[in-house]
Amino acid sequence: MITEAQFQNELDLIIKNAIREDIGDGDHTSLSCIPKDAQGSAKLLVKDTGIIAGVAFAKQVFSYVDKSLEVEIFMNDGDAVKFGDIVFQVSGKSQSILMAERLVLNAMQRMSAIATKTSFFANLLKGTQAKVLDTRKTTPGIRALEKWAVKIGGGENHRFALYDMVMIKDNHIDFAGGITKAITKTKNYLAEKKIDIKIIVEARNLKEIKEILTNDGVYRILIDNFSYEDTKKAVDLIGDRCLTESSGGINEHTIKKYALCGVNYISSGALTHSVHNLDLSLKAI
Repeated sequence: MITEAQFQNELDLIIKNAIREDIGDGDHTSLSCIPKDAQGSAKLLVKDTGIIAGVAFAKQVFSYVDKSLEVEIFMNDGDAVKFGDIVFQVSGKSQSILMAERLVLNAMQRMSAIATKTSFFANLLKGTQAKVLDTRKTTPGIRALEKWAVKIGGGENHRFALYDMVMIKDNHIDFAGGITKAITKTKNYLAEKKIDIKIIVEARNLKEIKEILTNDGVYRILIDNFSYEDTKKAVDLIGDRCLTESSGGINEHTIKKYALCGVNYISSGALTHSVHNLDLSLKAI
């Protein structure tokens, strides 16, 4: 997984690019009608029900725009919220608050939606050993925010990108000439380059599960698009030789059934690619 320093660098890039995209050479509406030294306050108002996420990110945005802005926090990331709740209040230069407003709202609305859905999925897994994982099916450019939101909602992060974990999938296997060849080539490559990252291998059927198990050094087997019956057989075959992960179109109606097959993880792209923003607004006081 990526380090805290790498993750913070991703956040810094997101903020810098988003402010560049939104403000350009100036917020001419605010610059034209609000005095430069005008002071004001605004509150983040919840107009929905769910799990709030992005409070800590909002503080970073406000600080980037204007370090003199002060933020008073009333609710924290991961808290359950309802219509009418006030999450925080920001005070300082009115122009600065307005320059940060849209980025804060866009980020928090999406992050809160993801955290809410993740929390729902995580609650469905209570009573099982399985944990819910995200995927790389994220919005280009803001992956760090979306994966952060998954953790806030009670899920766990899969690999962040292509560089922090090896994931040998069907196309890799086919292009490499088979499972064993793909694993062997991967292990040799990692040893040669002195790269210490984990290896996950995808299986399409029970025969492939058996072949993967003839190879050492596999951290987790991805049991992809299996039926409940075959997932249970796969888990029994694998035993404690490595970790297991189910994936492939798993939703709120099927996630508990797959968990009961005994897998360690269940990954779902729906956590990040199929959510509806939580309704939030930043209102001047």
